[in-house]
Amino acid sequence: MEINDNKGRGVQPGVVFDEAAGGASASVITREILSQAMLTLNRYRTGKANLERRIIENEDWWKLRHWDHIREHGTTQLKTKSAWLVNVILSKHADAMDAYPEPTCLPREQMDEAEAKTLSAIVPTVLQQNDFELTWSDNWWKKLKAGVGIYGVYWDKSKLNGMGDISVVRVDPLTLYWEPGITDIQTSRNLFHVDLVDNAALVQQYPQLEGKLGSKEFTPAKYRYDDSVDTTDKSPVIDWYYKSVNNGKTVLHYVKFVGEHVLYATEDQPETKERGLYDHGLYPFFFDPLFPEEGTPTGYGYIDICKDAQRQIDLMNNAIVANCIAAATPRWLKRGDDGINEEEYADWTRPFVHVQGSIEESALKPIPVQQLSGNYLSILVSKIDELKETSGNRDVNNGGAPSGVTAASAIAAMQEQSGKLSRDQIQNSYRCYRQVIYCVIELIRQFYDVPRQFRIVGERGMAQYVSFDNRGLQNVPQGGTEFGNDMGMRQPVFDIEVTAAKQSSYSKLSYNELALQLYQLGFFNPQMADQALAALDMMDFKGLEDVRDRVSQNGTMWQQMQMMAMQMQQMAAMLGIDTGAPAGGQGEPTPPQEAKTEIRDTDQQGAMKKKNTIVERARDRANASTQPG
Repeated sequence: MEINDNKGRGVQPGVVFDEAAGGASASVITREILSQAMLTLNRYRTGKANLERRIIENEDWWKLRHWDHIREHGTTQLKTKSAWLVNVILSKHADAMDAYPEPTCLPREQMDEAEAKTLSAIVPTVLQQNDFELTWSDNWWKKLKAGVGIYGVYWDKSKLNGMGDISVVRVDPLTLYWEPGITDIQTSRNLFHVDLVDNAALVQQYPQLEGKLGSKEFTPAKYRYDDSVDTTDKSPVIDWYYKSVNNGKTVLHYVKFVGEHVLYATEDQPETKERGLYDHGLYPFFFDPLFPEEGTPTGYGYIDICKDAQRQIDLMNNAIVANCIAAATPRWLKRGDDGINEEEYADWTRPFVHVQGSIEESALKPIPVQQLSGNYLSILVSKIDELKETSGNRDVNNGGAPSGVTAASAIAAMQEQSGKLSRDQIQNSYRCYRQVIYCVIELIRQFYDVPRQFRIVGERGMAQYVSFDNRGLQNVPQGGTEFGNDMGMRQPVFDIEVTAAKQSSYSKLSYNELALQLYQLGFFNPQMADQALAALDMMDFKGLEDVRDRVSQNGTMWQQMQMMAMQMQQMAAMLGIDTGAPAGGQGEPTPPQEAKTEIRDTDQQGAMKKKNTIVERARDRANASTQPG
């Protein structure tokens, strides 16, 4: 039975709400509605069964326990394991960590520039407080293995001693359930998050559950753990999300329940009954698939596309090792009446072997072992190469180089070109990351109504301490009227630009080399500013705008200095002072002649005194003319 769209689902994991709110007598979420919700949840789990089996099996492959899923090995007890597929995941994860993202908020209107600049500094701080680098890493492990990484972005009321703050966490795909057949998670009619919680912890947080736990109507799928995991004293806590439309606006509602007991419901609270859980109206889950599939918001990972090649590699390795062991361990055909002591004959440490009667050549005969030709080794190598080519994890990606290539620049160029597959996958993650940042900004807009203190990185890497709240993000009047109609309200909206906070060694080297080349070519010479700007207009590299601004500033400063020099020359000419500079203020000033210490002609001395008196009077008149009346 499908649940009505205007009836309820749920809250985010880890969020603490007012316990007294649960179980209200006039609850909108009744037991009948919860019963319908459980029917829908079970139907969603049935539609997701194949995905869950694949994810659990892929985790076994990652732990090198894939022989449990290989049936072609026959009766042999030997089970060799190679980690070629694991190496693929390690390499791709390293590429993702080299491209750890960093957001920049860009305003859509000029009046929002100051707010955008502040958000660009504060949002990374919020992510750092959530240890997002670890979340990014964990999601990439899951994305490479299972084919999808999922981010959960919530408002956690328990943070900061009850003030609340944003939480960004990794969500296991085994704990989420959505409508089968949809591609965009936001189009699912219902969304469930199920987590097993210890009964004692639930009773401590929700005393009304005392003596009412223990029902196991729903048990989520779980991995094959190394430890023995006992879930006897745990109960499934279900977060149920759903959307409704109120006055043309999509409203997100939420219900948190255990069995037949409602712990929290937005439709039961006066402050959220019409508004919903979050103003942005989105499910707080964001999917980042690796290789997307139709009809599902998830995808498939490298284990799915490479495990057949890994299986064949391990089967051939197994056969080759078994053949080597058989060839190194001689076996014999022995006649029953030969009289040879078998125990002494099989023990190579015994110098003597006792026999009864005469020894005949037909008594023992070695069992021949078929030697493998080099073709089998060639096939094994080709399978390893197939796995590398299929995954795009060639030797050059890991620092190696093809034979015959020795030039450092050629190797660096090959490494850069070979990383295009990883860069494409990272760009897909950036698109999901952009949605996470949008959600973080919307939560700031809704909940940061009290000023908060942040330490941010200012100019030149210096630490700055700022106070921030959501006043600058609220709706503001457009101002004025058009044709007698009020222009209404305007909400500050921002675009998100995502760049790599951490650059690879090759990228850093290329940027440093480019900077040196620009310097050597005179791009930063103020006299060549116009030529440099013309060349920069035809170039494209990271930091181009900063370089263009610096060159433009140098050119402007040079022009100002030239104008000042000309003005000084004109003033000097008016005052009759020889500065030694040529006309027009160009070139280097000529050094003044050394003063003669000996004056032979007294008339010349008198003339010099008279000249100095004229200069002094001219200076006095110039000073008087500059004084206010």
